[in-house]
Amino acid sequence: MSQVQKISPKRRHLWLYIIAAVASLGGLLSGFDTGVISGALLFINDTWPLDSLTKGWVVSSALVGAVLGAAANGILADIYGRKKIIIATAVIFALGSILCGFATSVSWLIAGRMILGLAIGMVNFVVPLYLSEISPQKIRGMLVSLYQLAITAGILFSYLINRLFALSEYNWRWMLGCGLIPALILIIGISFLGDTPRWLISKKREDEAKHIFKKISPEIDIDRHIADIKSSMETPDNAKKTASNFQPWMLTPLLIGIGMMFMQICTGINTIIYYTATIFTAAGFTDTLSALYATIGVGFVNFFMTFVAILFTDKLGRKPLLYAGLSGMTASLLVLGGSFYLTDILGPNLKWIAVGSVVVYIACFAFSLGPIGWIIISEIMPLKIRGLAMSICTMANFGFNFLIALTFPVLIEHIGEAYTFWIFGIVGIFSLWFTFHYIPETKGRSLEQIENHWKHMAK
Repeated sequence: MSQVQKISPKRRHLWLYIIAAVASLGGLLSGFDTGVISGALLFINDTWPLDSLTKGWVVSSALVGAVLGAAANGILADIYGRKKIIIATAVIFALGSILCGFATSVSWLIAGRMILGLAIGMVNFVVPLYLSEISPQKIRGMLVSLYQLAITAGILFSYLINRLFALSEYNWRWMLGCGLIPALILIIGISFLGDTPRWLISKKREDEAKHIFKKISPEIDIDRHIADIKSSMETPDNAKKTASNFQPWMLTPLLIGIGMMFMQICTGINTIIYYTATIFTAAGFTDTLSALYATIGVGFVNFFMTFVAILFTDKLGRKPLLYAGLSGMTASLLVLGGSFYLTDILGPNLKWIAVGSVVVYIACFAFSLGPIGWIIISEIMPLKIRGLAMSICTMANFGFNFLIALTFPVLIEHIGEAYTFWIFGIVGIFSLWFTFHYIPETKGRSLEQIENHWKHMAK
């Protein structure tokens, strides 16, 4: 037996955690950009007075870029590999952070955020894909959950950065420019890692794939596992004649993946994250610093509750956590809307009910839709179209995100907070129904077993 194969389980798991931690820095970048605009927007408005639609564009412009990044990313990741695309996202994120920090006009700022969006669209697709393909099935859910943990860490980091520079000259410029730091760390860290065995096999680089498998899963029959992966990539003779790898049975997991992205976004998560400080200001926090402190509290809850998913997603399964989280999110949205509806009756108590509702909402999202949304789409897609399919799902995610982020300030202005949050609550009810009927339980099943499930369903 070779020295590589003698790696102890503890050292092997440590190696996997290092890989996951480095790759998940991409999630930290995504989370940072998602959260930093919440505080920066309060001060950007002091530099350039913004109407509600312009505020929406400043926030959602990153999502325009994200859709474009996700659109091209699937094909590029299949051609050049997962690792090279992760490096590219970090480089683009560094460039976007610099442009935003030095913006001299709203148009420049929006353009810089679109460039940031390119990186976000790429990273939200490629890192979960990388983690799902590098992870042994027994701990796949946990390792992919680390990506969502990194997103929540990035959001918390952005809230702390917002408070740190709130009273500084050029405050919002420092806030947006700080994204350069994690981008540089990711560029350095990912350079030392390899690509995923499944991608290497797809490029007929089996010796490299075997070397990686010996590090991460030495207990498996590697030759047989590689044969299973190659078998899942084979195309029936009648399909080989077509120009596309897509087959009719692949449509089901693709539509379920898009539905998962709809659930994740249209229950309102990013409006809460992007506009946390704005929501708390509307609820009665008249002091800007007090609103920022409240957002930091929300960031801590978001970060720590993600550990619930990390600890239990491979033990309890994906669907039980989805049921619990969606129920709590829906109830919180209905209460939050009700508190704004009864603002005249509640008076000063409104802000504390709003804080409580947002905290419960964030906590429930953090252990359910947040991590499990990315776990599910990284698991259910057939290998032959995995890159393209996840790219489409990521495009859908940011497309939904763009519409919600752009229209949220307008909805608040025209129909009020109460009805806006009630709309999100209705989406939560629909999401529970969709989960029950269409989301498969993937706990304890290999990616090849999940793929075979779709093939058998189509027969």
